[in-house]
Amino acid sequence: MNIGGFLPTTLLDYPGKLACTVFTQGCNMRCPFCQNGGLVLPEHFEEPLPPESILAKIRKRAHVLEGVCISGGEPTLQPDLPEFLQQIKALGLLVKLDSNGFRPDLLKQFYKDGLIDKVAMDIKSSRADYAKTAGLTPTADLLLPYEESVDFLMHSGIDYEFRTTLVKGLHTPEDMRDIAAWIAGAKAYYLQSYEPSDNVICLLTHTDTDFDAFSAEELETFLQIARETIPNAELRGVSL
Repeated sequence: MNIGGFLPTTLLDYPGKLACTVFTQGCNMRCPFCQNGGLVLPEHFEEPLPPESILAKIRKRAHVLEGVCISGGEPTLQPDLPEFLQQIKALGLLVKLDSNGFRPDLLKQFYKDGLIDKVAMDIKSSRADYAKTAGLTPTADLLLPYEESVDFLMHSGIDYEFRTTLVKGLHTPEDMRDIAAWIAGAKAYYLQSYEPSDNVICLLTHTDTDFDAFSAEELETFLQIARETIPNAELRGVSL
């Protein structure tokens, strides 16, 4: 496990639960708007935190914590993740996994083995613009793992949520219509607003960009489109 950060207490990362968050290093995507560039770009990695010390901290606080959120980066790239999850579950804690859906096989196996209780999956954009938004090379089978993960989450019975970070300069109302059709009827879908920071990948890689945040009114327009097929869609972290 390459762990790049640890948040000992959070009420946000695992909604409804008092939790801690473990941040892993490495990701298969290069979303230019990603705020966790230091966890995605190897040249910006800091010295990994020893998994044993993180587990010791979790173990020490297990009597007050309800759950652990595993985020990143993309956690499913970590070869030791199953063993790490087993040790967390042995403490009687719930596990929420934040993932981009790249490894549907692992999501299925973790759920079958009782190692995860909730999954938050990012929906980067419309299917037509997925490669551009995720910083990937377009290929004929690019979407297959992400579509498989969406299908699994919506039909397996596991607790889940989908979420999209909306970025001015990348997302359009047409993208939202495609996303809404793709995950129509989803149990939970959250729209989040892009927030510029010094750790955004496009800045760390010195890429010219016109990215900006949508206004509250523009976000409301996206939300109404989403609600046409996902009635319980919500804005998260946005004040209208």
